[in-house]
Amino acid sequence: MRKLVLLGAGYGNMRILLRLLNKELPADLEITLIDRTPFHSLKTEFYALAAGTAPDSDIRVALPAHEKLKVVEGEIAEIKLEDKTIALKNGEEVKYDELVIGLGCEDNYHDVPGAAEYTSSIQTIGQSRATYKLLQGLGGGATVGIVGAGLSGIELASELRESRPDLKIKLFDRGPRILKDFPERLSNYVKDWFDKHEVEVISNSNITKVEENVLYNHEDEIHVDAVVWTAGIQPVAIARELDVEKNRGRIVLNQYHQIPGHESAYVVGDIADLPHAPSAQLAEEQAEQIVRVLRLVWNKEPLPKEMPEIKLKGFMGSLGKKQGFAYLADRTVTGRIARLLKSGVLWMYKWHNG
Repeated sequence: MRKLVLLGAGYGNMRILLRLLNKELPADLEITLIDRTPFHSLKTEFYALAAGTAPDSDIRVALPAHEKLKVVEGEIAEIKLEDKTIALKNGEEVKYDELVIGLGCEDNYHDVPGAAEYTSSIQTIGQSRATYKLLQGLGGGATVGIVGAGLSGIELASELRESRPDLKIKLFDRGPRILKDFPERLSNYVKDWFDKHEVEVISNSNITKVEENVLYNHEDEIHVDAVVWTAGIQPVAIARELDVEKNRGRIVLNQYHQIPGHESAYVVGDIADLPHAPSAQLAEEQAEQIVRVLRLVWNKEPLPKEMPEIKLKGFMGSLGKKQGFAYLADRTVTGRIARLLKSGVLWMYKWHNG
């Protein structure tokens, strides 16, 4: 029996399952999905779970049921590329013929002292649940610091403002303006929303140290009641520990999304070294190409000399439940329309994934 093993039930591997299980598969193929949870988590919506504006049930999607799919719930201890074996922490080992590693990322604290110990996270559904309990347990007038004004930090700050209008929210942005790599109109729209809703944006910030209930911005001490870290990501430790070529911690791949020297192992999503910033959209586009390559391999057909360039459509973000912003095909969209677009994309994703 030929074994395809998928590590992680993230966006990339969910797209692979969606494409593979809807079409005829080799009769001798068995697919095994390994994840710590028995469901797919909508990571792009963890900010809403943490802020208390979306229930846990809205953030989960059931894994597909199929006669050729086996789901293993467990923690991965080691990826043994030489032996084509996955070791689980419970002592079990899973052999593979082809492997897709889609284990995602974790917070990058950039060696800031105290950041790992004294900040909360929204990188996993478990961490987001814990952050929700912390934030909702704060008393009126408490101060929440959100370190990092990328998409996650912006969406968390705006949703938290809607769920807890009694809190003081400080959003620390390392750049001179929010979303500095995008048109100024987009930045101004988001900043105006925060000004109107009394979210303090601290530009040109540099968090140098974190202590319990204290943030150090440059040399300034800022007292807070809770801190959420959204200031960067890195591949999970298991991926970082692999003895393969990496670039900035991410695994270098060939054009077929395979690990050079271990061509039976593919990498999808945040841990892959690609010329785009990590995103759910990027993982899904990459997954489409991996499925194409797998089918050619299984059919013993030659691989194309070149794979198509991955092109992304842009991004969308929310500002609470009524407003949003988007950058699509080099065009800026703001307001209610942008929020409806994001809600529609989320609905379609859930629909396609059952």
